[in-house]
Amino acid sequence: MRVLCVFGKHQYGDPSRGLGIEYVSFIPALKKLGHEVLHFESWAKDNYKDFSDLNKKLLETVITFEPEIILTVHMSYEIWAETIDIISARDGVKTISWAADDSWKYKEVSRFIGRHYHVMTTTYDYIVPRYHKDGIRNVLLTQWAAPENWLSEPLPSKDCQYEVSFVGAAHGSRIKRVEELKKNGIEVACFGHGWPAGPVPAERIPFIIRNSKISLNFANSYGENQIKARTFEVPGCGGFLVTENARNIEKFYENGKEVIIFDTDKELEDLIKYYLANPEERDDIAQNGFSRTAREHTYVNRMESILNYSSSVEPYNRKKNNNSSLEKSIKYHRKTYLLTAIRKIICGLLCVIFGKRRGPRAARRLVFGLSWRFLGHHTFTAKGFPGRMFPDL
Repeated sequence: MRVLCVFGKHQYGDPSRGLGIEYVSFIPALKKLGHEVLHFESWAKDNYKDFSDLNKKLLETVITFEPEIILTVHMSYEIWAETIDIISARDGVKTISWAADDSWKYKEVSRFIGRHYHVMTTTYDYIVPRYHKDGIRNVLLTQWAAPENWLSEPLPSKDCQYEVSFVGAAHGSRIKRVEELKKNGIEVACFGHGWPAGPVPAERIPFIIRNSKISLNFANSYGENQIKARTFEVPGCGGFLVTENARNIEKFYENGKEVIIFDTDKELEDLIKYYLANPEERDDIAQNGFSRTAREHTYVNRMESILNYSSSVEPYNRKKNNNSSLEKSIKYHRKTYLLTAIRKIICGLLCVIFGKRRGPRAARRLVFGLSWRFLGHHTFTAKGFPGRMFPDL
C-alpha cells in the first residue's frame, strides 16, 4: 500500500531538538512491512507561509501520491478539519490519527478532530470509552514501542561505558530529581533538550542506552504519569530499564524480571545502588526485557495491527469533496485588523511577564486554551482563531 505519513521530522518541528520518535520509528516500520511510504512535513512552520499554505500543499500531495493510508500526528491545530474531511471522502483512502498523549490531549485536541478520521488510536485504555461517548466509534488501543532497527542484545554490565544515564528533555521535576541523586552519590549522564550535553542524534540514542548499566525513565508529564516511548526503547536497545510507575505498565513488562519499576525517589536511589552492586541480576533482567520487547513490542507489531484494524472499519460516509472546497476554507483563514490588534495587546502584556522570547508563545497558549474551552471544534477549522492569530508560532 501507499502510506502518507503526516507529522514532523524533528521534535516539535525544531531541528535543534533532534529527530522525532514518529519519524525514526513509524516510517521504517511501515517500509519493513512492504509499504511505499512518503513523509509530509507538518510541524516545521518555516516551510510554509501560513497554515493555509500547509493544508493546500498537503491536499496537493494527496492528489499526486494517491495514498491508500494517511497516518497523521497532530501537534495542535495545524491540519484543518476541512482538509481531513476532503481527504477522508476520497475513494480508496483511510485516514488514521496517532493520538498518544490523550491523558491530557484528549480534552484539548482528540475529541474535536476524532470525528473527521476513519480511525483514531490512543495509548490509554480509559480514554476509549470517552471517544465512544463523544460519538467517535473507530478507536484502537495501541502503545509506544521500540524501533526495529534499534534492537540489540544487552551488553554485560562490566562492559558498559556509563553507570547511569537518562535520555529525554529536562522539563518538569527531572532536573531537581537528577540533582538529588547526585547529592546522594549517584552521577547520571543526561542527554536531551535542556541538559548541558544537549540533544543527541537519534542514531546515538541506542548506543547510549546499550552502554549504560542503568537507564532511567521518568514518567512525569502534563497530567498523570505516562508510559513513554522510552519504556520500550530501553529494553529494545539492550538496556536495563529502571522506570517510574505509570498506569498499566505491568501489562507490558513484569516488574523485577524484565524491568524495574519505582514509585518514590528514595526507592529509585535504593534500586540504583542495589543493581550497580549486583551486576549478575542486572544482566539477567536486561536480557529478559530485550527478549520480551523483540517478541512483542516493536513498531512493526504496532503498525501492522493499526493497518489491519483500519481495513476493517466502515467507509467514510460523507459527501464527496474536492480541492475547490479547500479554496473556500482558505478564504476564511485570514488575519483581520481586530485579530492583529488583539494579538499585539496579549503579546505585549505577556512579554512584560515572561520576556520577549517566551511572551509570544505564552500568548499563543493562552489563546489556544481559551479557544478549545469555549469554541471547541471551531479551533481546528480554517476559521480557528489560534491558527489565524499565530501562524508563525
